[in-house]
Amino acid sequence: MSEERASFGSKIGMILATAGGAVGLGNVWRFPYMAGQNGGAAFILIYIGCVLFLGISCMVSEFIIGRHGASNTARAYTQLAHGTPWKWVGYLGVLTGFMITGYYAVVSGWCLQYVYASIMGELHGDPQFVKSYFAAFSQDPVRPVFWTVVILLICHFVIIHGVRGGIEKASKLMMPTLFVLLLVIVVASCLLPGAGKGISFLFKPDFTKVDSGVFLGALGQSFYSLSIAMGCICTYASYFTRQTNLMKSAVQISLIDTMVAILAGLMIFPAAFSVGVNPDSGPSLIFITLPNVFNQAFAHMPVIGWMISLLFYVLLSLAALTSLMSLHEVSTSFFYEELHITRKKGAVVVTVSTALIGIFCSLSLGKMDFLSVGGKSLFDAFDFVTGQIMLPVGGFLTCLFVGWYVSKKIIRDEYTNWGTLKGKFFGVWFFLVKYVCPVMILAIFLHQFGVI
Repeated sequence: MSEERASFGSKIGMILATAGGAVGLGNVWRFPYMAGQNGGAAFILIYIGCVLFLGISCMVSEFIIGRHGASNTARAYTQLAHGTPWKWVGYLGVLTGFMITGYYAVVSGWCLQYVYASIMGELHGDPQFVKSYFAAFSQDPVRPVFWTVVILLICHFVIIHGVRGGIEKASKLMMPTLFVLLLVIVVASCLLPGAGKGISFLFKPDFTKVDSGVFLGALGQSFYSLSIAMGCICTYASYFTRQTNLMKSAVQISLIDTMVAILAGLMIFPAAFSVGVNPDSGPSLIFITLPNVFNQAFAHMPVIGWMISLLFYVLLSLAALTSLMSLHEVSTSFFYEELHITRKKGAVVVTVSTALIGIFCSLSLGKMDFLSVGGKSLFDAFDFVTGQIMLPVGGFLTCLFVGWYVSKKIIRDEYTNWGTLKGKFFGVWFFLVKYVCPVMILAIFLHQFGVI
């Protein structure tokens, strides 16, 4: 059984859904601590340059493959590969998205737990309590598993309602809500005493801290933040109409994505500087450092502090859910199209299998620490293999595929909407994809293993 290929019902729905797939924990969580560790504004300027030259170029490449194939990521690459091994790049994208869905659901579930904890007032207390709270919760054998399953079921409910009735409709609701919540917390953070130091840190470049590591960190963050090579962009592009301007859409989506990342910095750094918290707190920033920041910053107004903390974790949960939806859809579209089953059955396959992955990844952080690979917990192993190996390899191969193998006529036709657009910057974009992007992605990959 199969169903007619769906498409997004409106331009704004398409932009919000695709941007929602890109906007996630990479923007609200990873970007601020990466900026904090790499000199603030200087990192941001380099990051924006990476988005312009690497991110948008790679995104348009995936748009072209996805829309041309009008099918799941694996089949879209296969159609253009003409029986050559290039088809496996598409399968790699599906596998990457599938694996990320499993462990990403665990972190997304943590966000829901913190929404619940904020509502119940469990996060009020001294800094040591908040730190021990996260350690106790993340290692608990029941609660993280419960929330992992809950957020996957929410995602499942959206996915089974299809592209227009599920993904597009949910994105139209969640993305504006995310922006409103973000702006409310930004205003509250920037009005705190001493917040000016945080704003200055974010917008006053300190180029003395810039080295090759900062450049490569910004490259990697742009890749992570825009969801390159996860199959999400390619899959969503398969629902684009023939009238969609691919370059313009990529620019708009990248702009939204970058804006969310910078606003996340404005939300976090003024509050952190207000209470004297180091801005380079690392991955623990949102679950250990920030609850303490909110508690201290609004100590004289505990109700306001409680509300800001709650809104922050609702915001975080929405960002996690929009990304999880796009990751889920990558595998759902693959299973229901390749196995010739209904969308609902395909979604069940993905929800159940990724829930099992998530459960084992979560348990590997606690008492079942024997669930490990190469000395890493199963959770960390999934994170390492997908983020540091599969994503850069997938992006690298996609650039080579589009730049060196696929017919240039097909690429130009898709880029110009079959001659109905002028195709501005086509030459520049194609040069970047063919020569510059592969070299830059290869540099990221080698740097992660200490080769350069």
